[in-house]
Amino acid sequence: MANRLAGESSPYLRQHAENPVDWWPWCPEALTEAKTTNKPILVSIGYSSCHWCHVMAHESFEDPAIAAKMNEWFVCIKVDREERPDIDALIMTAVQAITGHGGWPLHGFLTPDGAPFYGGTYWPPADRQGMPAFSKVLEAVHTTWESKPDDVQANAGHISTFIRESHSVTPTPGEIDDLLVDDAVDQLATRFDPTSGGFGGAPKFPQASALEILLRAAKRGNDRARQMIIVTLDRMASGGIHDQIGGGFHRYTVDAVWLVPHFEKMLYDNAQIARLYLDAWRLTKNERYRRVVTTTLDYVLREMTHPQGGFHSAQDADSEGIEGKFFVWSPSEVIAVLGEEAGERFNRWFDITLAGNFEGHSIPNQVVDDAIIAEEFGLPLDAALAKLDSWREQLYAARAKRVWPGRDDKINLSWNGMMLRVFAEAAAAFDRADYRDAAIRNASFLLEHLRRPDGRLAHVWTDGRLGDPAFLEDLANLADGLRALYEATLDRRWIEASLALVDQAIAEFADPNGPGFFDTGSAHETLIARPRELQDGATPAGNSVMTELLLRFHAMTGNEAYGVRALRFLEAMARPMAEQPVGFGRILCAADLYRGPIREIAIAGKADDPDTNAFISTIADRYEPNAVIGLADPDQPDLTERFPFLQFRPQREGKVTAYLCEHHTCLPPVTSPSELNRLLDEGIGVEWVAF
Repeated sequence: MANRLAGESSPYLRQHAENPVDWWPWCPEALTEAKTTNKPILVSIGYSSCHWCHVMAHESFEDPAIAAKMNEWFVCIKVDREERPDIDALIMTAVQAITGHGGWPLHGFLTPDGAPFYGGTYWPPADRQGMPAFSKVLEAVHTTWESKPDDVQANAGHISTFIRESHSVTPTPGEIDDLLVDDAVDQLATRFDPTSGGFGGAPKFPQASALEILLRAAKRGNDRARQMIIVTLDRMASGGIHDQIGGGFHRYTVDAVWLVPHFEKMLYDNAQIARLYLDAWRLTKNERYRRVVTTTLDYVLREMTHPQGGFHSAQDADSEGIEGKFFVWSPSEVIAVLGEEAGERFNRWFDITLAGNFEGHSIPNQVVDDAIIAEEFGLPLDAALAKLDSWREQLYAARAKRVWPGRDDKINLSWNGMMLRVFAEAAAAFDRADYRDAAIRNASFLLEHLRRPDGRLAHVWTDGRLGDPAFLEDLANLADGLRALYEATLDRRWIEASLALVDQAIAEFADPNGPGFFDTGSAHETLIARPRELQDGATPAGNSVMTELLLRFHAMTGNEAYGVRALRFLEAMARPMAEQPVGFGRILCAADLYRGPIREIAIAGKADDPDTNAFISTIADRYEPNAVIGLADPDQPDLTERFPFLQFRPQREGKVTAYLCEHHTCLPPVTSPSELNRLLDEGIGVEWVAF
């Protein structure tokens, strides 16, 4: 018989609807039940594509004996961390304080008033590898609750105080100087893996925010940063973390060499990684990076896009109850699709062997360079890669006949904003109309269909059902995506919507007593503390993205309040950025933007003029992370009034005209994309004149 989760919109919660556990969703009724019965609350947190969440569900939550103890002793609440990041953040803080580590599945034991007093992550069904059985944990917590209630309440009070302090204390301010980014690169180098790229050993995560600051440093001429980013992106592109058949990237690898992943695919990973490769292509013009971008975005369009334009959240690691089964191959399976000669070649090039590299099967990973593949084909590189793509397409078609992994269909606003940005930027850089259409459809869908009755946006949308109000990360990443879409199209509606979201964040999320923003706003549920994330993790902190946006809009609008607010937060994070750059990569990018100079590029013309698009393409072809772009259209005087860097920017001789400025000083206007490209190359080495 189904429990209360059967009617929930979250795919993760519905996965537990048939458990014998009497699960509640997080709701006022569940909290009232705990107070009425004086039972502690067991909060179990995970997400739909989490492999170990599935394992614990099968081992423990489907076990009637364990479920009986849970039902008798606790009010059991299931939480989808992707729907309620605020609850997840607070329980994670508590568990890390108690155990010294965190992760998912995540479990917190709370008093009926909602204060955590104990917690942990995964527990096995029986004692194993130093971990106690889950049933023993339940018994110990129940016994302590019954026999030592005063001790439990005291411990809950201490942990609650720690949580509140952790989410309210701001580091001592420091100075943002010109050496900060180079010093961060030096720090990153101490953790860099020179053989396989990335930072540290196993397990290995892409650490996209940290890699992004390496790109910015490389742009400024830091050769060490350039080498680190190239090694990392090359190894990742060849590895098993990269789906060599269908495109896109898995979450992380359990080893240090990017070979064996946990096979879930997350939208936010693919958005951030695709943008890294896009920016690396802009910087180096390495065509391999361009191919990684297009195969990743094509995968998203093919497998992760809702018919109305939203992007789905995740694909599972498991199919038929076996992790990775959908993605692995044997040599005979490849030969059955491609034939003997082609199959043997593909197997050799992509490490598909009888012994296998993962539980008797093979995860495709490229072990032969493209140039050697072209030589063996006897074809020019482009023709060889095109032929290789045709083989991949055949293998993809064969793989598509297998039982597919589950997909989490909910539309997460924050992650959609990340993916919107890369689609918009790739559309302009590669002149891909399909990417541009996907970006416009996505932005339109988010702004229309994720609108709650009170006018605020929702954090998630699932089959037409709206979730809680948007969090800071939602407003920040959507505003960032809309800003990128404006720069790719010069359609004013996108920059106006972006700026409105920034102003909303200031009004509803800003810390009134210090720098930065809280993760929850005035419309959110009041919990034991108001979460505030300062550190960049698997996704960038909302504070990091918002700080970068404030700097950009300060440059565009001249609004000093934006710049002051951004600088206060940057100064507060100066010491953590310098000491722990792996965890503060995106805010380091904001510091690099503050360091400047910010390049103001005003294009005088009409958005629908093909010559205007030629200028957009020229800019998008380049890696210009510190540029702001806008359209000076004489028919839109109200917009140029809001963005002073667009004022007094007429067309010359009736032609579309570009103006390049830094620090309110401008180069002579130009009327061809090639001239703009030259000015961007030469920069301040050219004679500057006032306009």
